[in-house]
Amino acid sequence: MQATVWTRISSSIRPTCMQRQITAVQQVCIQQRHYSESHEADLVVIGSGPGGYVAAIKAAQLGLKTVCIEKNATLGGTCLNVGCIPSKSLLNNSHYYHMAHDGDLAKRGIEVQGVNLNLEKMMDAKSGAVKALTGGIAHLYKQNKVTLVSGHGKITGTNQVTALKEDGSSEVVNTKNILIATGSEVTPFPGIEVDEEKVVSSTGALSLKSVPKRLIVIGAGVIGLELGSVWCRLGSDVTAIEFMGSIGGMGIDGEVSKTFQRILGKQGLKFKLGTKVTGATRQSSDGPITVSVENVKDPTKKEQLECDVLLVCVGRRPYTQNLGLEEIGIERDEKGRIPVNSRLQTVIPNIFAIGDCIHGPMLAHKAEDEGIVCVEGIVGGPVHIDYNCVPSVIYTHPEVAWVGRSEEDLKNDGVEYRVGKFPFAANSRAKTNNETDGFVKVLGDKLTDRILGTHIIGPGAGEMINEAVLAMEYGGSCEDVARVCHAHPTCSEALREANLAAFFGKPINF
Repeated sequence: MQATVWTRISSSIRPTCMQRQITAVQQVCIQQRHYSESHEADLVVIGSGPGGYVAAIKAAQLGLKTVCIEKNATLGGTCLNVGCIPSKSLLNNSHYYHMAHDGDLAKRGIEVQGVNLNLEKMMDAKSGAVKALTGGIAHLYKQNKVTLVSGHGKITGTNQVTALKEDGSSEVVNTKNILIATGSEVTPFPGIEVDEEKVVSSTGALSLKSVPKRLIVIGAGVIGLELGSVWCRLGSDVTAIEFMGSIGGMGIDGEVSKTFQRILGKQGLKFKLGTKVTGATRQSSDGPITVSVENVKDPTKKEQLECDVLLVCVGRRPYTQNLGLEEIGIERDEKGRIPVNSRLQTVIPNIFAIGDCIHGPMLAHKAEDEGIVCVEGIVGGPVHIDYNCVPSVIYTHPEVAWVGRSEEDLKNDGVEYRVGKFPFAANSRAKTNNETDGFVKVLGDKLTDRILGTHIIGPGAGEMINEAVLAMEYGGSCEDVARVCHAHPTCSEALREANLAAFFGKPINF
């Protein structure tokens, strides 16, 4: 999908243009409300994940009569129920346990004795966060007058969606516009059956009843590393098997990936890179699982590994089956995604799609942004989104975050660039917090100094990356960030120093 890049305008005229845009949107909303009196809905959103629920609320706020159809018992999709939210709860609390259990607190002068893991309470804390947030969406729907219809949403006409109920009944909604926000599902591994108890997907790995003595993770991408970290901290012997020659998945900078692997290795995670899983067997229901692997470059090099729990994390695929797409003339691509144009329209102009079921990174915040701009486009507003400015975060400890191009990307495209780096070992806040692993790496255009990419491995990287995103979204240069006053002492000073190094050639404090 081609991204529409926001044309930069002078700050002196931006407020006036924004006021005009809002006024135009409001005027179209009034027209839409008048026109939609003959419809049961102005917009039907299929799916209530991050993209769907945000789009539904935005549409209602803009005056559209909005219906959301959700097949699951709770709102929020994968992210809130079995993805982003529960995994971050376990990542955070397992880190506290690890600090207390492995002597990190003792190094800080905090002596704790008798540290024990209560996994049930840790899981309760996770479930409490999920329940509060999914319930919060239902409250927001009520506040914004979004009508919720339960069932599997299937498009039964260009202006009609049918909610198929579990009891065999159905509910038909006639609508002017349809927005597909059905998200994605776990990609199965050929020949390995997931039972969510001993052979688990990311869903089952979030609800294990005990800490496995040995855990093998198939895939060392974002999900595999996060969940592998959780169970490693809680005492499991974790080995991650990765087909590629590096960890972290697509988009991660090569230098960051190597540093990341070294740090996680010190924490106890083991890696088998350039390795292919060829099968998994179990002799008995309570016996160990034997995982067969072979070297990618030399298939004659084979090995048998044993584990108590096998976690399959080989990615996700668009959830686009049984939506009625082909029946109305919408063909999916080879990966099951729904093709859309720059306004997120399918080949049928009044049917739109966002999030994991279309091209691009499968990230909750990407879906949210698409949901908002798509709805604004429906009511006549401009649709602006720059996919180069969508950040990625791995919530391990330390965190890893990046936005824009990697050094490998720039080399492959023949772009001339400058590199600015600053280690957290030289940052005063990181030093006082005893969290000095990692660095900030900034890539700037050699000719214009415009920021092309920012890569962070270190404390608070997931929060810090947003400053880099803001700078890139508005066409900022390395000098721009370097000249902005940053509070002292903060870890964000490392970002400033890295930009100073990219612009001037040298940081101040290293």
